[in-house]
Amino acid sequence: MQAIGTQDPSDDVVVLTSTTPGRRQKLVALAVVPGVLATLFAITRPFADLQLPAVPAFVPIETSALFVIDLVTAVIFFCQFSILRNRALLLIASGYLYAALILIPYLLAFPGLFVTDRALVGGLQTTAWLFILKHSGFAASIVGFALLSRNAKAAPRPGGVHLPLLLSIMATCGFVAFIGFACIAGDAHLPSVASDGRRFSAQFLIYAGAPRALLYGLAVILLWPQRNTVLGLWLMVVAAVHLAAIPISFFGSPSRFSVGWYTVVIINLVANSLVLAVLLVEVSNLYRRLLQAVRAQEREREARLATGEALAAMIAHELKQPLSAMIWRAGLGFRRLDRSVPDLENAMSDMRRISADGHRAAAVIENIRANFKRDQRVRTAVDLNRLVRETASLLRRELHKQHVRLEMTLAADPASVAADRTQLQQVLLNLMTNAAEATAADDAPRILVVRTENHGRDELSVSVSDNGTGVRPEHLEQVFNPLFTTKPTGMGMGLSICRSIIEAHGGRIWVSPNSPKGTVFTFALKALTAP
Repeated sequence: MQAIGTQDPSDDVVVLTSTTPGRRQKLVALAVVPGVLATLFAITRPFADLQLPAVPAFVPIETSALFVIDLVTAVIFFCQFSILRNRALLLIASGYLYAALILIPYLLAFPGLFVTDRALVGGLQTTAWLFILKHSGFAASIVGFALLSRNAKAAPRPGGVHLPLLLSIMATCGFVAFIGFACIAGDAHLPSVASDGRRFSAQFLIYAGAPRALLYGLAVILLWPQRNTVLGLWLMVVAAVHLAAIPISFFGSPSRFSVGWYTVVIINLVANSLVLAVLLVEVSNLYRRLLQAVRAQEREREARLATGEALAAMIAHELKQPLSAMIWRAGLGFRRLDRSVPDLENAMSDMRRISADGHRAAAVIENIRANFKRDQRVRTAVDLNRLVRETASLLRRELHKQHVRLEMTLAADPASVAADRTQLQQVLLNLMTNAAEATAADDAPRILVVRTENHGRDELSVSVSDNGTGVRPEHLEQVFNPLFTTKPTGMGMGLSICRSIIEAHGGRIWVSPNSPKGTVFTFALKALTAP
């Protein structure tokens, strides 16, 4: 319901009275309900003053049902007030509480219900006047709601809620007790509107019809601008239904237990049930939306955690190789210098390699940072043959240490692509390192083959194959998924990063079994045409 005034759009999710009615609700409220009332009036009009047998159990059953409906509706509105601190909600809640509580003296004073031919308490006029005052007070609360809600805000406001709520409930109970006592004790002084236990006098139209018509009609007019909120729409419908029941009440000779009387009683019961039914539906919808919001928040938090974990794994994965190389070369250089005759030339060479590895680590960090930027990376012409040789040089010592023989089959024609050099080198390092690790369990000669191919003028490809244990067929579709790994110490990020880099360059990457054993990883990029 939009509500009760101006509100933040986000309140729709957490505030019951901030929901906008759907098309079906508007159709039912503005078309179906008036149509049913018109049909009901047309059917009952010829038989309105026809007397039917009095059903002793009907009045207590109908009154008890109406009492429960109004009381539950009042409780829901009081709960809404405790959230929104809105005086309009407090007033309409008090109106429903008033309508429920006044049914207690009404039922006790109903003639012939507990004692034959007379009322248990009060006199002949008590029940009729309690009925008049019930509808007048309830209609006045709807009018007050319409007036107060025009400028009220739906956003929750700070402040105490218990005292106003308690005072409202106490005031309503006290007012009902006063009216009940006045009508019961002062029955002899009340204007005569009931001729006997069944029939009403002509003055009943003046005292019962005019105030109800005025107040309910005013409520409909004031609530019409608020029909775009669920609460405003259905309170307007309730007021309109009670207003439409007035002509049925006074058609012919108004009397209890006539067709018109039964019709009006049932209309009153249905009218007061409308808002409760709508509120219960909206509470269910509210619970559903809150549950969806909570689940979405949980998924978002899990996604953030997974992103953070993936980022940490990416950084660790990409920096592991250059840092390991720096540590190894630093140790080697230290041993060269710690001799009786320091090997300065080779130590200097190691220092230069450490510096190069440090710059490469810095480039990796900058590359990871750039992956989270929206601007386009600067790409230059990269010769894949030269890139493969440089990457092989970086890994040559490590491959020799692992007893892996590296074979390179490079295309004879120029093999250049437009790419980020550091990123492509990351891809090659990942694929070649994985291939070397895949052969670790074999005693046979361990072979790693890197091949570049020129597919005409359109596409260049690089393949890295090994003769290791290979990838299981059921894992071929998953190897590029983030955090998926078949290695005990793997992080599951390397191949995912490779796919992201290649796809960002407009290329493609895939995996296939090698013959007779092992795996082949291949990526293809668009060739750079000569100007």
